[in-house]
Amino acid sequence: MECNNCSVAELKFDIKLEGETNLSLMDMIVHHLQRRDMEITRKDNRLLMKEPGAQEFLDFCLHLMEPERVQFRIDKGEWNGIEEMEQVFKTEWIDEVIRKELLVCHYQPIVTANEEIFAYEMLARFHHEDGTIIYPNEIFPAAKSRSRLYALDRVCRMAAVRHAAVLKDVKAFINFIPTSIYSPEFCLRSTTNLANELGVDPRQLVFEVVETEKVDDIEHLREILAFYKKKGFQYALDDVGEGYSTIELLADLKPHYMKLDMQYVQGVAEDAGKQKTALRFLEKALEVGSIPLAEGVETKEDFEWLKERGYQLFQGYYFGKPAKEPQKISIVGA
Repeated sequence: MECNNCSVAELKFDIKLEGETNLSLMDMIVHHLQRRDMEITRKDNRLLMKEPGAQEFLDFCLHLMEPERVQFRIDKGEWNGIEEMEQVFKTEWIDEVIRKELLVCHYQPIVTANEEIFAYEMLARFHHEDGTIIYPNEIFPAAKSRSRLYALDRVCRMAAVRHAAVLKDVKAFINFIPTSIYSPEFCLRSTTNLANELGVDPRQLVFEVVETEKVDDIEHLREILAFYKKKGFQYALDDVGEGYSTIELLADLKPHYMKLDMQYVQGVAEDAGKQKTALRFLEKALEVGSIPLAEGVETKEDFEWLKERGYQLFQGYYFGKPAKEPQKISIVGA
């Protein structure tokens, strides 16, 4: 049975009121919503209700209460100011995207120093039911505002595994958001089951941590990566930020691959500062036994510089843009 985070269940709002004026209006609010057949529960200075009730409450709050003394949260998430509730309602469209799985995966090649395809990264592309494109900078903030990050992350992972099943003799890099996962054993079970059903060799899949440097709970990340390792999968860190600055921690996580972010790749052949970062990154990767991968390669000069220093894998428009079908390498200018 799926939890609310796996599926697109109806949102539950927990609204906290403070201040004499707001507290004096609680009974009236409860009676009003009950008259309209809306479910509402009162617990001390808090009101628990579903989305229709929250929409009704917001209008009343902004006009007749002290909104600066009202907070809300969704499904036991973080508390937010009431002024942010409108954004939750405006992004309801994300529910349909997730429920109907309105996305496809594109393949972007990852190549070796010999310019041979080593893997493809599976990149989700979202769209509305009418076919109009939804960009990543729209989809993820919308999912976060409605506490749908796990549900979105799950459908992306499942779609990526299905698309990876067509690949032969090369790996598939699949992104995931570690902060959206509550319990690896529970939340990742459907992903591993699907891979088994499709006959995908676990060694073919590389699960890539999205926004590595923003992960605060290292122990939780360690548990997720240990789960993947136990199931036979590999994993990658997409960037090594301040939270991963020590060799000891990297050695503990033991990533199979470490990605150098494109901001240090593009123009590295001519930029001494980027060169210093790239070399330090390379040294760390090799020291902990990880394969260094440079992403965002767009020119021959940057590719040659990184290759000569010892980078082993490369990704970027220089080799090929994301495409609906796995493409052979098409070197820019070749």
